[in-house]
Amino acid sequence: MQRQVTSADVARHAGVSRSAVSLVLNGRAGGNISEENQRRVRAAAAELGYRPNASAVSLRRQRTATVGLVADEIATSPFGGRLVQGARDAALERGYLLFLMDTGSDLEREDEAVRLLRARQVDAFVYAAMSMRPTTVPGAMAELPTVLANCFDERGAGIVPDEVGGQHAATRAVLDAGHRDVTYLAGSEPPGRPPVPAVARRVEGFERALAEVLGDGAGSTRVAGESRVQRVGWDIDTGYHVASRLLERPDRPTAILCANDRLALGVALAATRLGLRVPQDLTLVGYDDEERIASRAVPPLTTVALPHARIGAVAAEMVLDAVATGDETPLRERVLVPCDLVERESVAPPPC
Repeated sequence: MQRQVTSADVARHAGVSRSAVSLVLNGRAGGNISEENQRRVRAAAAELGYRPNASAVSLRRQRTATVGLVADEIATSPFGGRLVQGARDAALERGYLLFLMDTGSDLEREDEAVRLLRARQVDAFVYAAMSMRPTTVPGAMAELPTVLANCFDERGAGIVPDEVGGQHAATRAVLDAGHRDVTYLAGSEPPGRPPVPAVARRVEGFERALAEVLGDGAGSTRVAGESRVQRVGWDIDTGYHVASRLLERPDRPTAILCANDRLALGVALAATRLGLRVPQDLTLVGYDDEERIASRAVPPLTTVALPHARIGAVAAEMVLDAVATGDETPLRERVLVPCDLVERESVAPPPC
């Protein structure tokens, strides 16, 4: 077996003392070690493939260089993997490992996950939700630096997607293409369950764009004899049935925006059944940029991308900054992460 490279090897290779190697590689060389010797130490460490002993570093710093990520149902979400990857990559960039515990939205499993991670002496927590929602941080988790990802606490503090901005950008793209008979299929609130914050925020973005172009109150006007905003469900069948009714009318909308890509796929199927072409006869826009749906639709669907990877990365960066500075409350307000418009081929000017 090849012998592990030590700091003594680096010191000999660079022609400096072991204490100089320690100061340079621990970021404490400023004012103590010349720039030339710092350069030689880093070059020697890179050439020899030196890696500090993680256990020794943790012992000196009284940290374990680990972060616990506790999530509700992220492992089963089509978007959750991106959040985990973003947090993992940002943590690795700082020399930290990420421990993921998916609780399946079971509160008892959540408490157990926090207990197990505390027993392993993680330095901080990221608490993540599959769908953006309000939440309460487990008490034992709050004793360490904790950041909320894709959810927010009672103060509204959390790292969340800018849903208003995302829907606003999508709506402006349609209006700027010349459309005025525009309908928005908003996701519905599940009966007997807490409101879905994304629904109201996306409607706000839609109505804000309409007001900018068409004047105040445009969001409450009617298209094809019905309200511009249709609060419907979230699945393909719903999109198909609602669009079938709207598109059969002679005064049908020339553009339909949807609260997610599955609704948009249902709209596209209804349009095809009625002999309408996207985008020549109907402009269509989704939301989420769901993998295997938006980019593979025919034609490929213009949509809004949920920034889960960036949310995970920002969460990890913020909580590790808190660990480094000793800040026990790293997140005091809402942090909005932009939702980018992904322009493909489903938007065109209205038919003449």
